[in-house]
Amino acid sequence: MDYSVIDKYIDRLIEDTAPDAPIWNIENIKQGKKPAWNYIDGCMMTSLYTIYRQTGLKKYIDFIDKFVDYYVFEDGSIRGYDLETYNLDNLNEGRVLFDLYSETGKEKYKKAIELLYKQILGQPRTGTGNFWHKKIYPNQVWLDGLYMAQVFYTRYQTELGGKDYSDIVKQFRAVYDNMYDRQKRLYYHGWDWSKTAFWADKTTGLSKSFWLRSVGWYTVGLVDAISYFDNSAIEAKAELVNIFRETIEGLEQYIDPVGHMFYQVPDQMGREGNYLETSGSAMISYAMMKGARLGYVDKKFAALGKEVFDGICNKYLTTTDGKLNLGGICLVAGLGPENNPRRNGTFEYYISEPVVENDAKGTGPFVMAYTELKQL
Repeated sequence: MDYSVIDKYIDRLIEDTAPDAPIWNIENIKQGKKPAWNYIDGCMMTSLYTIYRQTGLKKYIDFIDKFVDYYVFEDGSIRGYDLETYNLDNLNEGRVLFDLYSETGKEKYKKAIELLYKQILGQPRTGTGNFWHKKIYPNQVWLDGLYMAQVFYTRYQTELGGKDYSDIVKQFRAVYDNMYDRQKRLYYHGWDWSKTAFWADKTTGLSKSFWLRSVGWYTVGLVDAISYFDNSAIEAKAELVNIFRETIEGLEQYIDPVGHMFYQVPDQMGREGNYLETSGSAMISYAMMKGARLGYVDKKFAALGKEVFDGICNKYLTTTDGKLNLGGICLVAGLGPENNPRRNGTFEYYISEPVVENDAKGTGPFVMAYTELKQL
């Protein structure tokens, strides 16, 4: 595999993008939404910043600054952001604000960080202390939210807060205790603490099946959060490393031996309609390689992560009219709300969602995995 073509693919993504019309935000394009702060752009900004740190090429930091500058106003308010929705997804792009503040010294980025941290302070919680995924989803914990909120929360504690990680560890621990299937060694997508949602099991509160990208979000959330812990937090870090190690070791069995990727519903290999999915595979590939590099898991997972990355390239990285495209990306999936009973967490639901090319929920993690591959 000539990995240099990926650099050309990344350049195409940024060359064809304006801040108010990112080429990778397929979901917003399809729905005709106005430009607004969102987690999808956040995935891309995070991965591009890592590329910048690795290459030192000014074009990357200039692009990130220009892009985020469009969304953050001088008073720290953010285009399209409404704190009162208490939507964890909106915290994800906040990660890059720390980097931009450090790189540019623009005070508005620091003010925007503080605005987003107000959401952390006011976010509704379950009886276990876990953040609700969104205000419109009372008492619901989704794996996605651990990535969206906890990495930002960790960075804040390390760089601007009191380096108190107890709440962060507690939330990861509750997910492990309540959402992890120890026989299948997989996490369920959602958990309703109140056990009242239509998609939730009335005894456990868990959703009906496993969704690859949610597991991917969780693994990336764990490895990224751990990497931002201050070195003094020895016990807190050790607890999360143990959870991460068990999570990654459990996933090895679900790598398809032929395609070398993971399935959209990971425990249903070979079931009709199931397919090898890019975004979740890229996230787990990244988590495996980064975890091995930092010593959180056995070194063999560096090779396994590369194997999954190569599987994605071989199956879904294609050329059309001289342009590279990344396919096999599930556009979106979720649970509810009550007026959307189709999103019920079943196998049939997860395989019914559209599969697209070049959406940042896939391209962002793909580029993230590429940054780890370059460090092997």
